[in-house]
Amino acid sequence: MSEIKRPLDGVKVVELATFIAGPCCARYLADLGAEVIKVEAPAGDPLRFTAVNEGRPFGDQEDTSFCLENTGKKCITLNLKSEAGRNVLEQLIAEADIFITNWRQAPLKKAGLDFDTLKVKYPKLVMGYISGYGEKGPDKDLPGFDFTAYFARGGIMGTMYDKDSSPMMPIAGFGDHQVGLYLASGVLAALYRARETGKGDQVTVSLFHTAIWDIALYLQCRQYGDPSTQYPISRKQVANQFQVPHVTKDGHWIQIAMPRYDYYYPIFMKALGREDLIGNEKFFPQTNLQSHLEEFYEIIDAEIKKRTLDEMVALMNEADLPYAVCQTWDQLLEDPQAWASDALTKVKFPNGAERTMVRTPVIFSDTDLPAYERAGFLGEHTREVLASLGYSQEQIEAMIAAGDATDVKRIG
Repeated sequence: MSEIKRPLDGVKVVELATFIAGPCCARYLADLGAEVIKVEAPAGDPLRFTAVNEGRPFGDQEDTSFCLENTGKKCITLNLKSEAGRNVLEQLIAEADIFITNWRQAPLKKAGLDFDTLKVKYPKLVMGYISGYGEKGPDKDLPGFDFTAYFARGGIMGTMYDKDSSPMMPIAGFGDHQVGLYLASGVLAALYRARETGKGDQVTVSLFHTAIWDIALYLQCRQYGDPSTQYPISRKQVANQFQVPHVTKDGHWIQIAMPRYDYYYPIFMKALGREDLIGNEKFFPQTNLQSHLEEFYEIIDAEIKKRTLDEMVALMNEADLPYAVCQTWDQLLEDPQAWASDALTKVKFPNGAERTMVRTPVIFSDTDLPAYERAGFLGEHTREVLASLGYSQEQIEAMIAAGDATDVKRIG
């Protein structure tokens, strides 16, 4: 690797956000080289206290969840209800290029941290705003998490499952991570314009809109009324039977993915040893298949059930057909491609445990990947950041003594 600086070296970001989506965006900007200062209330980001949900040890000693979203940042703790704490935040924003927050609109405006207020004082500031349901409409003030605004109301849980089953079990962070990177793309575009014109902007990404975008292809298909697009449906009724998963003889699931049905049909039939079906007008071309979907599903399902996973993998590879094994998370943690492509890395925590962590998914050819280290303890960088703003040692001690700021605090 060359010694090229990271793309956002010199960019300053202030993050006033909790849980995942906003911090994920700011963590990605830190990966790109930005100096990110994460401002927490004295009680700390609630993500520091979700260990039981994730089955991991409680506390800073091995807080993989907090590190995933907050590595590379400076963590400062301020009491924003005090005049002194609020003054520090104002100074940080005054020096910042980007301000990231997920506060709901009412408290944001009450605190004078909304964009209309800030842009008067800081015209070049770019504000990245995360919301549950957007800034307009009757439900703009509702609280939103990815379980609710993204998975449920966003049309994912209510549609994307086999109708003979039940809605999926969502996991925290799935929608948040997409929101975070979508926000980063908009923030970087706004930063470019601010650098060119001196005019900042507010970039808003909501969990709800993100989900609608993520299902957009089939949302528009739904309007035509074809039975194969009226999700939830049975896998046996999917219009392209080369787009559904099947279980192998030894109980593993394999996902085949051949969107050009007519092109792949003769190749796949030959690979399965069913040359007798090549040219069968019940199943080919795809327009004819629509009257025989369930019958063809049973044929393909039976053929795959005759073979072990290893046999199916060999068959698909030899025919150069697109597929993937439906991996468990344990398999994914050992996936050689995940390691070779720098998706995964090892991080050692203060208690000596070494855990596998996931990198953000954007890789540069001539820019080194940043070191992946534990995230800051609550208030770990308070003294450092206050000193950088010109506060004397005496002033810092006085603020900490008054509870306007908090020094480093270990949790658990």
